[in-house]
Amino acid sequence: MTRVLLTGGSGFIAAHTLDVLLKRGHSVVTTVRTQEKADKIKADNKSAVDSGQLSFAIVPDIAQEGAFDKAVVSDTAPFEAVLHTASPFHFNITDVQKDLLDPAVIGTIGILKSIKKSAPTVKRVVITSSFAAIVDPGQGNWPGHVYSEEDWNPITHEEALESPQAGYRASKTFAEKAAWEFLEKEKPNFTIATINPPLVFGPIVHSLDSLDSLNTSNQRIMAAAQGKWKDEIAASGVHLWVDVRDVAEAHVAAAEKQDAANKRFFTLAGHFSNKEIGQIIKKHFPQFKDLPAESTPGGDYPEGGIKNYFSFNNERSVQVLGLKYRTFEESIVDTIKSFQAKGL
Repeated sequence: MTRVLLTGGSGFIAAHTLDVLLKRGHSVVTTVRTQEKADKIKADNKSAVDSGQLSFAIVPDIAQEGAFDKAVVSDTAPFEAVLHTASPFHFNITDVQKDLLDPAVIGTIGILKSIKKSAPTVKRVVITSSFAAIVDPGQGNWPGHVYSEEDWNPITHEEALESPQAGYRASKTFAEKAAWEFLEKEKPNFTIATINPPLVFGPIVHSLDSLDSLNTSNQRIMAAAQGKWKDEIAASGVHLWVDVRDVAEAHVAAAEKQDAANKRFFTLAGHFSNKEIGQIIKKHFPQFKDLPAESTPGGDYPEGGIKNYFSFNNERSVQVLGLKYRTFEESIVDTIKSFQAKGL
């Protein structure tokens, strides 16, 4: 059993990561912004809380200086691993610098500083990064290119301020680069691994305050199920996806496996289109009203099909982390079932 600090425990990916950690027998402290969020996680994990396997630390604002200083000091056995998932991913923001860039970059560097200063027993830090830190949006569909861990988003600070979408991509890029720079300059006791998923679909296991707080990727599945694509299917955007349960497995494997030290992991299952989401929902949930028909325009791959779109290499995540990726159909069906279970 390892003592693990998991930041951002109320998030979509973190909730699944917490499940994996607890099932593997790890002892976990998870950070949340408020006591209310802690209480919701407690309600979902009562036996782990009662047995002392799960406890909480309140970190109201991860962008504050020294935000994690207390959280990284364990009151029982010292921490051996930290999984840092806390970072904003919503486009409903007002100030890119304050709402996206600062929390991502300051939060990441802040926790690394706190670990180095106050948690010398930590040997591995796993950071939730993103395909946003890999992709070069200026290259568009980039036929023939194979994205891998070697690629970096070349976005500048000036470009980051142009829109929330650019700000999000920059927040993940700048935060991850800052983490690798910290490792190089500060030479701490710990090694780092980053998990870089594209769009993350999959079932909801955490508490939602409202439909508005549904994670951005899953919002499109909800839109399709609600009949919002009846006349036209929304554009797919990036045609790469992964299931949240596989991303959670990746985080825990990256903490557990020696060979994951100081590596990026491009964790993705494959290509997808919004058109395929509509088809899968229609096949498994024919009772839903106003679903898109085969002839409904929009949401497909680029003209000429997937061969006119960039490819990917996810071999490192399979070989080093041992991931076995779920199918797209399984992910979409399980996501809809979780919506139904939550009464959405």
